[in-house]
Parts: sequence; structure tokens; C-alpha cells
Amino acid sequence: MILDEILKKTKEELKKKKKEFSIDWLGQSLAYNPYVPRDIKPYLSATKEEPYRIIAEVKKASPSKGVIKEDFDPLVIAQSYEKAGANAISVLTEPFFFQGNIEYLTGIRRYVKTPLLRKDFIIDKYQLVESLVYGADFVLLIAKALSKKELKELLNYARHLGLEALVEVHDKKDLTKAIYAGADIIGINHRNLETFKMNMELCDQLIPLIPNNKIIVAESGINDKETIKRLSKAGVDAFLIGEYFMRQDDIETSLREFKEEF
Repeated sequence: MILDEILKKTKEELKKKKKEFSIDWLGQSLAYNPYVPRDIKPYLSATKEEPYRIIAEVKKASPSKGVIKEDFDPLVIAQSYEKAGANAISVLTEPFFFQGNIEYLTGIRRYVKTPLLRKDFIIDKYQLVESLVYGADFVLLIAKALSKKELKELLNYARHLGLEALVEVHDKKDLTKAIYAGADIIGINHRNLETFKMNMELCDQLIPLIPNNKIIVAESGINDKETIKRLSKAGVDAFLIGEYFMRQDDIETSLREFKEEF
């Protein structure tokens, strides 16, 4: 299964990184780090004035679709998102299956003020310290890739560092993990990570099971405002959209259209 392959490669890469730069070395570099994570919750919480929020994604490729955007310049894309009013920007940093790079975070953070999500397969505290060093405001934690104990430990450690986490779920079992871990921001991914098939009814199935006062983010398969309108009424606060924008000739205009009132 593709998730197992990604996690295996992630673990191999982590071993190499830890040999080159220890977590203690990373921690020491924080003393010179100019980046202070922002409280992401106000940026993602729906209000009457702004009934839905957009997390726009910087994404070159995916395992299922291959290269999505040939003329890929992460900084130019992020600046277009900021001009169009993105509430946050997701930066894919996984290098082998999504052709991402953690250096994209630093490059974007230097020139863009919009809050940044590090989107990767995070399974170790090392990656959380790394995320802080490179300028993330919050990180993705995928419940499917972690045990209940691991998820809770990583979420608590992220908060210890000043980071928040978007905890991604794909089914009821994942949601149980997320609630146990104390997740405040829950992402419902319509795409099955094992088969890559889509279930656009997943939000309707899981939202009634989520406690009040959680921020709910819908992920994958969001290509039009009608889908946003429907899911917003169902209780979704924010929408993570990547592939749709990456396939547009004019990214800025496309996002502006999504940000318009219903």
C-alpha cells in the first residue's frame, strides 16, 4: 500500500537526517530562529463575516496524479495565494512521492506573512523541531500513520514547541484517535490514503461524531463553490485545496473566486 511505502521511506530519510544533524543541534539553532509560530485557530475558524476559510496548497506532484504543475515556483505560488486572501498556506515538504522540499517553507516564510502549514508524514519529534526551525506555524499529523499514543505524544510535543496541529482523519477509528489525543483542529480527508479513492460523503458521516468547539477542515476533492457551500452548512470551517489551484493558469484569480461570498 502506498501509505506503507511513504512511511518506510520517511523513516529511512529520518535516520540519515539524524546522523547529519542531531535533534540537539536543531534545538540549539532555535536560539537564532527569527520565526515565531502564530496561533492558527483564529485564521481557520469560520465566522458570520467569513463563513469559510481557505488553506491553499503549494503542491507540485502526488503519487496518484504524478506531476500536477510543471512550471512550479513555490514562492510565486505562495505570493499569489497571499494576494488573493488565503487564510493559510499548506506547503508540501515530502520529497519522494510529492516532490516537495522543506526548504520551500523557509523561502516562503521569508517573503509571505500568511500562516504556513507543513504538510508531510510526521512520525517523529525530530520533524516537529525541524518544522519550527524552518518556519511552520502548524503541522499535519495523520492519524492513520500513528498509534493513539504516538499521536497524543506528537500533538503534545508540537504544542510544547508553540506549534498547533491539523490532525487528519479518514474514518471513525482515526477520529477516535484524534479525539483521544486532544486535537482541536480536525481535518477530514475525503481521499483514502491506501486506495486513493474518494468519498465525498465522509464529512457528512463524521461531523456528527465530532465534539463541539473543534475546528473542522475538509480536505481533497474540493473543486467548486457548491461543494464548499454544502460542506460549510454541514459544519466545515475551512477547506484545504491544492490540486485544483495547481491546475489553473491564473492561481490568484481562481482563489479570489473561491473567496467571494456565496
